[in-house]
Amino acid sequence: MSQECKFVQEPHKLLVIPGPIEVTDEVLYANAHPSMSHMSPDFASVFGNCLRMTRQVLYSKNAQPFLIAGSGTLGWDQVSANLVEPGENALVLHSGYFADSFADCLQTYGANVDQVKAEVGDAVKESEVETALKSKKYKIVTVTHVDTSTAVLSNIKGVAEVARRVSPDTLVVVDGVCSVASEEIRMDDWGIDVVLTASQKGLGTPPGLSILVASQRAIKVYENRKTPVTSYYASWKKWLPIMHAYEKNGAAYFATPPVNLIYAYHASLQQIIQGSVSLEDRFQAHKEASRRVKNAAAALGLRCVPLSEDVSANGMTAVYFPEGLVASDIIPRLLKKDVVVAGGLHASIKDKYFRIGHMGATAVDTKRGDIDRVINALNETLAEAKASKA
Repeated sequence: MSQECKFVQEPHKLLVIPGPIEVTDEVLYANAHPSMSHMSPDFASVFGNCLRMTRQVLYSKNAQPFLIAGSGTLGWDQVSANLVEPGENALVLHSGYFADSFADCLQTYGANVDQVKAEVGDAVKESEVETALKSKKYKIVTVTHVDTSTAVLSNIKGVAEVARRVSPDTLVVVDGVCSVASEEIRMDDWGIDVVLTASQKGLGTPPGLSILVASQRAIKVYENRKTPVTSYYASWKKWLPIMHAYEKNGAAYFATPPVNLIYAYHASLQQIIQGSVSLEDRFQAHKEASRRVKNAAAALGLRCVPLSEDVSANGMTAVYFPEGLVASDIIPRLLKKDVVVAGGLHASIKDKYFRIGHMGATAVDTKRGDIDRVINALNETLAEAKASKA
């Protein structure tokens, strides 16, 4: 395909849910790449570059990426099937809906799961993590970096530090589906063993690609397991040779990769890693976009779900509806203004709040004006909704 992208997306509603997100013209154009053989040298080179650049997003030198057709949920299956054997203990840190789902997945594969639950809008405190890890031997501890249901940001660096000090054999697993490429993650420096994510959020690619990166320590744990892997499609025994082959710019086959999606992911990674905005500046841009949205919400009297700024995500905002207003007063009005937001997800507050995503191009490319559109639509919608109740 031509290196110069003259393709421009048709006008459409602004998608600002916390994933899928808006993708750039270059990424969408790459997704329309002519059909290619997954065994061709040209595609193998692109796949290999994706593996290397995925590592760079997480500041890792030697961790092992897995790029597999599937949703972010497949990452849970990979962890549960490859790293935890039936009957072993897993500790799940709960800051929202997705911890329950990860725990359910682990239990499905035979793990004994304990959860440490924070109150709604908060993250599990490191002192609580320490107490739990001292209570028994855990094979893994999982933490959702940003829980999409609450917009709560957990301190994964702090969790990893506690685990290394208190229970050094316990693997630290980060669910980064809603954080990778919008929040800083220094996998090697922080001692994180697994980061699992997906293509459709901060990584700015259409949905359909499960992305997991495992430390060499985690790979050794997998290699030394006593019982067979408890999944077929998610088995690293199947996928490791495939990833090794593609990284050497060769090709191997277990199951057909999503070829066009890999081309799209490659285009997005080039923008993230090799673009005019550095990775560090990218994180700063997310912080600035987050501050603008949250300040605008506060000016309207809206209260955020996260209980404090230090547990608030930078790639999304979750706010309670003002008193006297409900979802049907806000979300349809925003939709009429061509701004698509998400309703609530956390069971205990599901009907009381809504969520706005500001990841990827929406946060980084200020020329798009996405944040301005969101804030203006929010101001107009609140005024209209309150006027309708007068």
